[in-house]
Amino acid sequence: MSVNTEEFLLPRSRAANERLHALVPGGAHTYAKGDDQYPEHLAPVISHGQGAHVWDVDGNRYVEYGSGLRSVSLGHAHPRVTEAVRRELDRGSNFVRPSVVEVEAAERFLATVRTAEMVKFAKNGSDATTAAVRLARAATGRPRVALCADHPFFSVDDWFIGTTPMSAGVPAATNELTVAFPYGDLAATEQLLTRYEDEVACLILEPATHTEPPPGYLAGLRELADRHGCVLIFDEMITGFRWSEAGAQGLYGVVPDLSTFGKALGNGFAVSALAGRRELMERGGLRHSGDRVFLLSTTHGAETHSLAAAMAVQTTYEEEGITARLHALGERLAAGVRDAAASMGVGDHVVVRGRASNLVFATLDENLRPSQEYRTLFLRRLLAGGVLAPSFVVSSALGDADIDHTVDVVAQACAVYRKALDAADPTPWLGGRPVKPAFRRLA
Repeated sequence: MSVNTEEFLLPRSRAANERLHALVPGGAHTYAKGDDQYPEHLAPVISHGQGAHVWDVDGNRYVEYGSGLRSVSLGHAHPRVTEAVRRELDRGSNFVRPSVVEVEAAERFLATVRTAEMVKFAKNGSDATTAAVRLARAATGRPRVALCADHPFFSVDDWFIGTTPMSAGVPAATNELTVAFPYGDLAATEQLLTRYEDEVACLILEPATHTEPPPGYLAGLRELADRHGCVLIFDEMITGFRWSEAGAQGLYGVVPDLSTFGKALGNGFAVSALAGRRELMERGGLRHSGDRVFLLSTTHGAETHSLAAAMAVQTTYEEEGITARLHALGERLAAGVRDAAASMGVGDHVVVRGRASNLVFATLDENLRPSQEYRTLFLRRLLAGGVLAPSFVVSSALGDADIDHTVDVVAQACAVYRKALDAADPTPWLGGRPVKPAFRRLA
């Protein structure tokens, strides 16, 4: 069931959150899933999921967006994926030597991402991006990493975390080796590369995010990297599969030296990939004469059931036209939300942004500034209406009825939003402290 009253309470979830905080730092294993990201006492603890729906331990059902932080793009417990996993479970999951599944998964991946020549699998995105950085440093002999300042996350490792407000524990000497460039600005990037001439090992960025790359931008980065002798790395954790089966590089036709994939690759199962040019990737192998690079040596990186999940995901995307469906669903949702916001007089304040397959929303105050208080108000009403939406990122399991319901709930939330704007004070509708940004210096 879902409810839509001011008395919407989650007593069992609240108790479970207390147990989590007592045992798990932050109360979750990913900061983006923390209860501080949700209105006070209204952070559901999930019991189970099916398709585009999840149920909390209090028995409430929600239409879910951003499933698994964008990883569950086919919906929960997708039959083709779960069947592929089941076939492997009784055959063993990890051995002292590579499984034949590893070569099959590599062949399947490289048949999908044809711009890459070799691939190595891991369990999470941070390991893959850090391995790419290490390869770039080894290949160039240079110390500095240049990352895109406009992209929110690349890795839990020091080379990136040292650039965030949560840099405690990262030595200053490490921070000094990471520099930043703005997305879409080739001139500024060239100035950076000139300033640190022969010091920058790589440029790492998400090839696209909530905005499309400016015309010629990615090709311009490719030319800059070649001219300055650095490695171009595309972080395709989000764009992989959601932009095209071969990621943004497949859609825009610009080939990086290295790229990293994850999230949608396993539909919730833990699998990531580092892919790229043979000349670079082989430095982590056994068929070269140079210094060896310690590259993604993970005990669990090739668990057979996760690789089977990845192969099933790729097959499903290809045979069922999943990327096109994600875009169609997102376009329908974005249009509905924009219409609902406009009809309630908050069209300039509840703003949907991004590619249709990767929608986010902004909540702006009476002065059109981003507001955590108005986000809190908005999320409270969505939750009470049975919509769990830290973003509006769709899965292919959504149906028309789910989107219609979401738009109806958004309209109800926008009616309250309008009242708060008229009062120039959202406080009476917050129900407690506002939601907080994930990256902040103090708890």
